Amino acid sequence: MTMFAALGVSASGLRAFRSWLDSVSDNLSNLNTVRPMNEAAYQARYVQATADPAGGVMVTAVRFGDPNGVVVSDPTNPLADQNGLVRRPDIDMNEQMTSLLIAQRGYQANVAAVERVRDAYQQALTIGK
Repeated sequence: MTMFAALGVSASGLRAFRSWLDSVSDNLSNLNTVRPMNEAAYQARYVQATADPAGGVMVTAVRFGDPNGVVVSDPTNPLADQNGLVRRPDIDMNEQMTSLLIAQRGYQANVAAVERVRDAYQQALTIGK
């Protein structure tokens, strides 16, 4: 694999992990979003990635969670209906935190790979001097 191909693979990994980090951060920041019963709950975002035939990885889709969310009783909430019900997103914080750690480490690994390729390229340039 050439240095430029390695950069392309790592760059595609950086883009995919960045998309994953963005979706997890959206999910975590909307974990407690409350909606009235006549509206859809916040829908969690899930990034779907596949191997790129040219090398690397690509984000192929963003799937969304259940628009029904979780119906909870919260009669003191100003958005509650006449029965005291509201919708909350169906998001598991433990799952999201695990995804956050995995995506963060994957992103860091790709940054390290880019740095190693850059260093090798710089060393190759100094050999020609």
